[in-house]
Amino acid sequence: MGGPSDRTFSEQTEEIMQATYRALREHGYADLTIKRIADEYGKSTAAVHYYYDTKDDLLAAFLDYLLERFVDSIHDVETTDPEARLEILLDELLVKPQENPDLSVALLEMRSQAPYKEAFSDRFRQNDEYIRYLLKAVINHGIDEGVFTDVDADHVTRSLLTIIDGARTRAVMLDDTEELETARQTASEYADAMLQ
Repeated sequence: MGGPSDRTFSEQTEEIMQATYRALREHGYADLTIKRIADEYGKSTAAVHYYYDTKDDLLAAFLDYLLERFVDSIHDVETTDPEARLEILLDELLVKPQENPDLSVALLEMRSQAPYKEAFSDRFRQNDEYIRYLLKAVINHGIDEGVFTDVDADHVTRSLLTIIDGARTRAVMLDDTEELETARQTASEYADAMLQ
């Protein structure tokens, strides 16, 4: 499986995505408008509408953008050591969100809309499939290299994702980033117990 898409972002699109990021952090999903995004972009709503017909179109593109940034951060990792790669992935998934709790809230709000908005559902499903692929690939690589015990990589991957998703939801609902710290430790303990 390759990356989630071959999409590239123009300079204008990158600026709109950054404006969307800032507006989502400040206003959340429920209060987000094209006007608020345009204000962050420093241009008119027409300038935003030139690229995106609706707010949902823009937010679907924003989800693509976030996944591309995540993929880029993982591809920039230079080590091929399975243990180190697994630790880096878990940090990306459980430590990095602590830096932007407002964005985590907005993303959970968007995730709650996924059953009603196919474009959101497709993006979140794609995101989940890609993260699952990355985790499973690292685990299988570790098994192949003799670094990890021969286990059911799919089961371990799904269990890690359950820890990750549960912690992200709890951190937002309880407004407590310690949930992420606890989950990060729990994920390592689980991985050690299953893979060593």
